Amino acid sequence: MHFEEVCLEGLAHVLPERVVRSEELEERLGPLYERLKLRAGRLELMTGIAERRFWPAGTRPSAVAAQAGERALSESGVAREEIGFLVHASVCRDFLEPATASVVHASLGLPASCPAVDLSNACLGFVNSLSLVAQMIESGAIRAGMVVAGEDGGPLVEATIERLLSDSAVTRASLKDDFASLTIGSGAAAAVLTRRADSRVGHRILGGAQRAATRHHELCSGDLEAGGDGLRMQTDSEAMLHAGVALADETFAAFRAELGWERDQIERVITHQVGRAHRKLLLQSLELDESLDYPTVERLGNMGSVSVPVTLDLARRDGFVDPGQRVACLGIGSGLQCHMLGLSFA
Repeated sequence: MHFEEVCLEGLAHVLPERVVRSEELEERLGPLYERLKLRAGRLELMTGIAERRFWPAGTRPSAVAAQAGERALSESGVAREEIGFLVHASVCRDFLEPATASVVHASLGLPASCPAVDLSNACLGFVNSLSLVAQMIESGAIRAGMVVAGEDGGPLVEATIERLLSDSAVTRASLKDDFASLTIGSGAAAAVLTRRADSRVGHRILGGAQRAATRHHELCSGDLEAGGDGLRMQTDSEAMLHAGVALADETFAAFRAELGWERDQIERVITHQVGRAHRKLLLQSLELDESLDYPTVERLGNMGSVSVPVTLDLARRDGFVDPGQRVACLGIGSGLQCHMLGLSFA
């Protein structure tokens, strides 16, 4: 997968104002910790996550996705009448039907000629959607397109805490399956892509590679809890860690071959960040120096599909990404699936 005619014309993010520290969550889990004789500080120690952010109760994914979308449109200078395709790429949705993309489409005032669809693929949805829109531009089907996403980890974390406190059968062993749910954060992101001939900034999306290891699809699963209306996600974190890194190794080899990049030509890395141990092992396995990566997981947690775009936007606004640098965006999601994209900033 190689692109010659696609530019990232606008990129934006929105973060909630409310900061929730890991120690705050553990204080609420105090009765469980006392019963299981667990020490406070375990959550940050195991994950590296000191805090994450939550939207106010009742916030809809479409609302924050549209906020990010407005910012990305404004930055891009692309008229909304020129947007030929919109994808809403979150795990979170307003409802099962209609597509949340329809709500965002209406909020942004996009033209009737612009289709709007949801594309959900766990934490990989945004990166998948960038590639989809890029392919449409490369083929000449559209001149410009948008990807938006709004993730809200608050309801999952709240449901997890309530269930753990109410279930007297929870043990140290069973707690491990729910621990990853306490790492989830919130955020929103949006990107505007356009034809290279129409670009004012020249930030190029060069292409990438995808691989799947779907035999591991049971290692992480989230759904409404059986017999209730609460959310539950169960994760075999250790197995996910090793299976995910193995899949990333395979994808990274294909990615470098597709773009013709040697390891030492990669100047910046943007990873999907789920925890400190995952980030460290991933970079070690890919033989990439940690100094190339822009860490956000310690203060934002695992933001699902918006982890990569929010981190990329923060990195460039912080001056971490310089003009002309090759940037590798390393996306991965439960399933397991992996998608890596190469960018070059002008």
